Amino acid sequence: MGNLTTHILDTTRGLAAAGVSIQLTRVHADGSRSLLHTTVSNEDGRCDAPLLSGADFIAGQYELEFAVGDYFAANGVPLSEPRFLDVVVLRFGIADEGSHYHVPLLVTPYSYSTYRGS
Repeated sequence: MGNLTTHILDTTRGLAAAGVSIQLTRVHADGSRSLLHTTVSNEDGRCDAPLLSGADFIAGQYELEFAVGDYFAANGVPLSEPRFLDVVVLRFGIADEGSHYHVPLLVTPYSYSTYRGS
């Protein structure tokens, strides 16, 4: 069985982003959404356990929401109001239920990038 993990890197400070609130939501075919998991990144910018695994790891569309605005504010980074980036939402698909999906987020207060990692 596959699983889903993430890793958040603060490229402004060159550090793992600890303390970022994360929500995982399943997006159903009819557009409705189901909140599956809420957690906070650890000192390594990762989660202590996979966000999705076992029987819950099924093909479909998902969204990860990262509360990066609160993270930067809590770390003393000056932010504009309204914040340019507040919550980064990544919508992605899981096609292979037997694979590991790793979704890293590289973020600054004004930019982000992601990719399917390993």
